[in-house]
Amino acid sequence: MIDIPAAEIEWTAIRAQGAGGQNVNKVSTALHLRFDIAASSLPDDVKLRLIAHRDQRITAEGVIVIKAQRYRSQDQNRADALARLQDLVAKATAVQPVRKPTRPTRNSQRRRVDDKVKRGQIKAARGRIDE
Repeated sequence: MIDIPAAEIEWTAIRAQGAGGQNVNKVSTALHLRFDIAASSLPDDVKLRLIAHRDQRITAEGVIVIKAQRYRSQDQNRADALARLQDLVAKATAVQPVRKPTRPTRNSQRRRVDDKVKRGQIKAARGRIDE
């Protein structure tokens, strides 16, 4: 698990969307978390995997933007945003093993050809019958 320093995270408080009554119009409980991948202290291989990761939260400039507005308190939303950032970074730290291509077995090849021959015979039998 990689620890992300708090100094590398930029927070912006915004008003939350959706239901919430009059409170939602007065209090900025939602948070935008901004994390610049290139300027971070993450290892270089993790940075490359994060930037290459196809995620809508990562901008073209390589900045992760997470909007947290699930809860009605700013502290809970901050913890939620941090957890989602940690999850995204943790996925980038895991290296996928290289897949070794396998060959079909001789028996499976034989079964495939036999099925093709049977199917061809069925189709050939659909023709007109001459007496």
